[in-house]
Amino acid sequence: MSERLSTSESRTRLRAILAGNACVRPASVYDALTARAAARLGFPLGMLGGSVAALAVLGAPDHALLSLEEFVGLCRRICRAGALPLLVDADHGFGTALHAMRTVEDLEAAGVAGMTLEDTLLPRPYGKPVTTLTTQGEMVARLEAALSARADPSFVIVARTDARRQDAASLVARARAFGGAGADALFITGARDPDLIVRAQQAAQLPLIVPKPQGALAEVDLAALGVRICLTPHRTLPAATGAAWDSLAQTPGANGADRPDDLMADLSEAARYDALIARYLTE
Repeated sequence: MSERLSTSESRTRLRAILAGNACVRPASVYDALTARAAARLGFPLGMLGGSVAALAVLGAPDHALLSLEEFVGLCRRICRAGALPLLVDADHGFGTALHAMRTVEDLEAAGVAGMTLEDTLLPRPYGKPVTTLTTQGEMVARLEAALSARADPSFVIVARTDARRQDAASLVARARAFGGAGADALFITGARDPDLIVRAQQAAQLPLIVPKPQGALAEVDLAALGVRICLTPHRTLPAATGAAWDSLAQTPGANGADRPDDLMADLSEAARYDALIARYLTE
């Protein structure tokens, strides 16, 4: 039987990872059983991605349709198992800076060890075909509000930025501003350039989180660059869904339907949502 962690111990362990010298890879989890499986397999940390939460709760793609109450409920069920520290993708805090404060309060109460808070403008605005960022000032205000809402100072709040889509100067400027605002770590999405990662880390003076490394970043020692968490692909839920399909297909009563080539896209009705976006959100 795996040990059962208290909320306090979970947060202490996450902070130890961020303060350490190694780069760890968390397990992608979506319920209590996958969290327990990850703990028994030796993962030091679990990650609940926003896209995973949307699929697990709504059976829908990640289009910012999940409510805070639904998200917190899922987090609470995972944390109740006490299997391992849980870091969650809290999007932009589900609204304004005041909404971000409520998000912190509710996720703390649910037992989450830490959350990421991003500078992406969500939900997707009408007429915007690509990812749009909030202003740096708005993100700093949202981050400061979130930090002020903590009842437990050990609860981790990570500033996440997609500024590399703009230019290097924007990424470095935001890194410096988010570090100055008091974030506990900096999550840089789509990172590819090791030199830029170093510049951002030096500006922020924070431990870094990156997704699965691509390009030149995949060839370097991430820990030496200040990266303390490198995310793994969210394969757990698709794998479980595939196994469920195969099991059901072999059960008496199944109609013999062929398994879709892209099972997750098919079951989450991705094409339907793409059509709705084209109809209602595109100029």
